Amino acid sequence: GWPLKSSPTSSSDRAVVIFSSIVLSLFTLGLFASIWNLPTPKTYRPPGLLSFHKSINLGVSGIDVSDNMGVSGIEYVDDDDDDINNSANDLDDELKLLHEEGMTIRDLGNNFGNSNLQAHKRYALSLIPQAKWPISIRDEDGDFEDVVHPGHRAKNHPDVIMAVPKMWIDDPVSIHQNKLMTRELAMKIGSCTVPDASGNFARGDSCPVDERTIYVAIASYRDYQCRDTVTSIFERAKHPDRIRVGVIDQIMDGEDIHCDAPHEPCADNPEQMLCKYKNQLDILQVDPLLAVGPVFARHLGHRLYRGEYYYMQSDAHVTYANNWDVDIISQQEATKNEMAVLSTYLSNVEGALDEKGDSIKKGRPIMCDTGFEEGQHNKHLRHGTQPETAPSITGMPQLHPFWSAGFSFSRGHFVVNVPYDFYQPLIFQGEEISIAVRGFSIGYDFYAPEKSVCFHHYKEGSSENVAKRKKVPKFYDHNRIYAGAGIRSMSRMLAIIHMSTGLDPSKWDHTDEGKYGIGNVKFRSPEHFYEVFGIDVENKSNEGHLCDFVDTGEMHKLFTQYLRADGMGLDYSKIVYKFTDPRPGETDDDETDDAEE
Repeated sequence: GWPLKSSPTSSSDRAVVIFSSIVLSLFTLGLFASIWNLPTPKTYRPPGLLSFHKSINLGVSGIDVSDNMGVSGIEYVDDDDDDINNSANDLDDELKLLHEEGMTIRDLGNNFGNSNLQAHKRYALSLIPQAKWPISIRDEDGDFEDVVHPGHRAKNHPDVIMAVPKMWIDDPVSIHQNKLMTRELAMKIGSCTVPDASGNFARGDSCPVDERTIYVAIASYRDYQCRDTVTSIFERAKHPDRIRVGVIDQIMDGEDIHCDAPHEPCADNPEQMLCKYKNQLDILQVDPLLAVGPVFARHLGHRLYRGEYYYMQSDAHVTYANNWDVDIISQQEATKNEMAVLSTYLSNVEGALDEKGDSIKKGRPIMCDTGFEEGQHNKHLRHGTQPETAPSITGMPQLHPFWSAGFSFSRGHFVVNVPYDFYQPLIFQGEEISIAVRGFSIGYDFYAPEKSVCFHHYKEGSSENVAKRKKVPKFYDHNRIYAGAGIRSMSRMLAIIHMSTGLDPSKWDHTDEGKYGIGNVKFRSPEHFYEVFGIDVENKSNEGHLCDFVDTGEMHKLFTQYLRADGMGLDYSKIVYKFTDPRPGETDDDETDDAEE
């Protein structure tokens, strides 16, 4: 055929082409905008059609364990708009691929322009499930996911499959986006007991304080006091109707007391807390032979979180004070810091409460005493016995650098952004510094409560249950099954938080390191954390007498003045500080004490 030649184009023709291009672009943008605002399909479950078990039992027989879940349920989904919603998900799919390639919101902005920043923001918001109240994992019967038990996985045993609840939000990076979370996003996480006029339970800080929900996570290993702890939580709360408790109950059937077992049959005494609030108690029962330490159990506890406004973590042998819920929320809100996490070791229950259940304790522990110790073939930071003094800062919690697993209270998004690592079986010591450094790197700040709202039953003292507590079994009683798994876990933990150098990367499991890793908030790297608080990870040493800086309130006064205007955490770009020992060569008697169990 004849060769084609381009013909001259007049200026009027060019104008038509340009105008048409503009119209087409505007139409495309309008189409995208309409897609982003399409309604999402509704899932509903007609009442009376579901059959639930009170608790979900993950059973085991020796090492060759198989899932023996006995759950059933029927789910009906309104899918009339499937075609429309499939179209609406096209852009979501594109963004998911970018996330899988490790791209952040900053990468998207650099490569695709500011409009994609807004698309990425909408994508993050779209991942937040619709808030509900009341809510329970029993509503998800038959919709759990299968996971390979991490202890057996670490030992290369044949796969031991467990069916467990799905995370409320599976990918924390998609939410915090490796940068400081926006306040707008934070306000989308957290349910209220009463919806607004449009039926929305996620009302942000417009939700009245007394209507904000609380999720309490408890990891219990064959602990006879677990049920008393749960009883105390409901009985001593001013507003128990806004509380939901999730327990990982690692017990031996026929030998141990179930955490949801009342002291009397509910038919005889229905006013018992475990009877009255049974619908607000979720139990995930795990055979004790599958127990591989608190990190794994508390990871399962995080899987029970379902969008509550506040998150609290507690040991299984704790007694609460009257009106604890109102008290701790008041303290949390007094920080004016959306990223505040109130956490500390708990005081002994002896002499802490009067006969009515009111706290009479004047002092409270503050987290500042730490040091390196050898364990799992490496050195890590372990916190010792903390000073318990009258607060030097009054009217609000006091800033301190560390976090405690025994008690933690925060906004619910802390669970979303800093989930416990699924791949750290047999980690006990080291758990707390890992969460602290990861949380710091994502934007969270740690405070000691001004007033304790609960108290711990330790194995020391003169209380009548001391002898019983000493007989409570420990998860490491059957460590032989998983011997060596903790070494790999410790290497993984230290590598993730940049606490050890020279580790051989082939010596640990790298699965989901991004998901359970550190954030990328400016001036909040692990290295900056270590520098500020005098921690030398190269030489495995730390500056002494940190409590002189923390317990006196000096840290609090110096750092809290840099709280961001929107309340989204302290701005460490303005905090220029490097702690050094103010009393080198001196030794305090209590600095060598171990933390109590």
